[in-house]
Amino acid sequence: MTQPPEQPPSGGYGVPPNQPPQPPSGGFGAPVPPTPGYGYPQQQQPGPYGSGPYGHPQQPGPYGQQPQQPGPYGGYGYPPPPPPQFPPPQPPSGRGPFKGRPALLIAAAVAGLLVVGGTVWAVTGGGDDKKPVAEKSDSPTASGTGDDPANPGDGSGDGGKDPENLNEGRKSGEAKVLWYKEAPDAPGSGADAPGMWITGKTAVKAAYKELVAYDVGNGDPTWPTITFPQKICAVTPQKSADDKIVVAYESGVSDSAKCNHLQQVDLNTGAKGWTATVADGDLFDSALTIGLTITGKTLMVGRSQSGVAYDLGTGKQLYEKKKYGAACFPSAFAGGGKLLVVSSCGAGSDTAHDEVQELDPATGSAKWTKAIPKGWTVSHVYSVDPVVLYMTDSDNKHWNISTLKSDGSVRSQVDSKAAFAPSCGLSILDQNLQGCQGVAVDADTLYLPTDATTGANQIVAIDLATGKEKWRVKSPEDESMLPVKVEGGKLIAYVEAAYDAGGQVVSVPTTGSSHTTTKLLQMPAGTARIESSFFSRDIDYVDGRFYISSTRLNGNDDTKEKLMLAYGK
Repeated sequence: MTQPPEQPPSGGYGVPPNQPPQPPSGGFGAPVPPTPGYGYPQQQQPGPYGSGPYGHPQQPGPYGQQPQQPGPYGGYGYPPPPPPQFPPPQPPSGRGPFKGRPALLIAAAVAGLLVVGGTVWAVTGGGDDKKPVAEKSDSPTASGTGDDPANPGDGSGDGGKDPENLNEGRKSGEAKVLWYKEAPDAPGSGADAPGMWITGKTAVKAAYKELVAYDVGNGDPTWPTITFPQKICAVTPQKSADDKIVVAYESGVSDSAKCNHLQQVDLNTGAKGWTATVADGDLFDSALTIGLTITGKTLMVGRSQSGVAYDLGTGKQLYEKKKYGAACFPSAFAGGGKLLVVSSCGAGSDTAHDEVQELDPATGSAKWTKAIPKGWTVSHVYSVDPVVLYMTDSDNKHWNISTLKSDGSVRSQVDSKAAFAPSCGLSILDQNLQGCQGVAVDADTLYLPTDATTGANQIVAIDLATGKEKWRVKSPEDESMLPVKVEGGKLIAYVEAAYDAGGQVVSVPTTGSSHTTTKLLQMPAGTARIESSFFSRDIDYVDGRFYISSTRLNGNDDTKEKLMLAYGK
């Protein structure tokens, strides 16, 4: 299956159509379109648990593939896409976020943010330098405007200044550019620009060493830019219920610098909260790179072989998730509605396998443990509630999507003939299990985009109870349509821009018998070239406004790079 180019870890969300392939996100066994030099699927064989829910060979898919290989639970496992053709704008995904294991594809790592300003909590190390203690300091608070955005909630705004004349020639029915921002200077080797958080009045973005905030309606600075001592190396993809995030930045500029400095930030005011330094764990358990995730009031920091949990409000260390059982080492965490950990067990032995656990975010105790069959690896987590996992086999030749029940047992495996193409962030050493975009999940349904080498694609709705397709909806244009989120009983999707036509935000009813698209926002043709050139990107649709931002800066000194663009009515 192919996917638009370059998140990893935060990886950009969608990418222009016809880009290098991304790891399959197709349902349980969406056949992958054959590509020159890439083999065809083989005959189905029984899986490790018998025939499984789909214990019969699947019929050839739309591209004439042969029946597929078995998945980890006896269903189908389908071949992943061939390696991307570089240079890819968006990072394709292969083996995902596990340290110490080879990555299938290479792309820029998505780094994290760090913030400054506000009541600061300086953290000092204990005697063993492993359990930092938060202490309040007297750092100044970043000032915010405190003003409400222009007409929040209905997608309107005064648009602020328009020095680029981006609204010139705008046609009736087209959205207007509310504001446009250029990126800060980045080194020639490039820099990450991870994360994008939208609150009721502020759009916040990280870029290289900076955290910037803009009024959602007019783009005016909401609070002063926060500049960190070193480059941002990790961020929490989620924000808390009270609009807090945590950003990490590096300890220095050398190749051995660690991603171990944490800063809590208030998105609405720019005020800094507590700070902490993440110590290394036991032998081979380092903070050279880390993953960050928020679940409720808990921040989980993933090191290479363990995790450290902090109270998100105070910075107090709560517990460590370390080695357990038969040499099981935590490799990566996923957060949000639930806290999951994927561990590598018995590495190098005949019994090597992955395990998935749901943790109590307050205590770290495991609610359930699910052993993944030998030879299969959890590469991505499409959803934590319900739990939807994307897995690949040991040779990275086949993949499987499984949904788990509340006790960790298998609920279903996706069984579809479609070739899916979500966009999954990737870096060699990232720990971002949740780097896939172009995927949406609600309580009962998984929504995935199909791949289309030319013309319109489709979004497929898959029943999580059975793994079977429920319905499909075709893109209203000859450009790919990608799921964004499910909101108010409707699927929100983004139709990508063409070179000479702006993109669209559309909605699709998730229930009933009719699943047709309704246009919510039509981006202007006058900015189509800019919109379509966000190759490494993040997107969101909040309160009637559409936001698109870069997740990777190329460091080109000859031109000013774009950072963020906002559209509204």
